[in-house]
Formats: sequence, C-alpha cells, structure tokens
Amino acid sequence: MPAGIPQELDRFTETVDWVFAVTYAKTWPHHYIVKDLVDEKLFIELVRHIRRYGYEGRFYNTSITYFEYGGNVYWTMVPPEGDSKWYPPEEETIINRCPKDATYDARLRARTLPWKESI
Repeated sequence: MPAGIPQELDRFTETVDWVFAVTYAKTWPHHYIVKDLVDEKLFIELVRHIRRYGYEGRFYNTSITYFEYGGNVYWTMVPPEGDSKWYPPEEETIINRCPKDATYDARLRARTLPWKESI
C-alpha cells in the first residue's frame, strides 16, 4: 500500500465539507461525503484509490475495503470485487471516514463495540 495519496486527492479530502453522520452519533460516529454535492471527478478518483490501495476488513459480518490515510480510515459500503453485491466506482454515491481508533477493528480490539441491535 502506498504511503499516501496523490496530492490532488489529499487536497480534496482536506478541503471537502465532510458531513457528520448524526444518525450514527451514539453507535458509529463518522463523517461522509455525497457524490452529488462534491467534485464528481475527484470523488470517483478517491473511490478508485480506496478500492485499489485499500485492505479488506470487516464490519460485523460484512467485508468492506478500507483505506487508511492521515490518521483516518476511508471506506464505501460496497463489498470487495467478486462479491455478488459489488458495483463499479462510478455508481458509488457515498464515501465515509472516521479516525483510525474509531474503526470496527479498533473498537473490537478495545472491546468497545456497540450492540449490533442498536445499529
């Protein structure tokens, strides 16, 4: 995995207005961006970068591709390629991010996962 991301994507992740996911504030606090509200070209490039250079991880029983950069972890809800629910980057509509210590894996290790029923 590369140490970083292209300068253009770094600038995009730092300057775009990330929205706090109020619905998940108590269980899975994170931020997100919506393709229709940002630069579509850079959004799709970031989706491609996450998928190409990310790593496969879990969210409970779901496989997701995560990409770590700058203390944050980025992901979309598409499963890895080959899964029957996979779809191309151009069809993605949301990118999520949270601090590394707030990910499923980090919270699993720390034993701070919320009850799945409350999600």
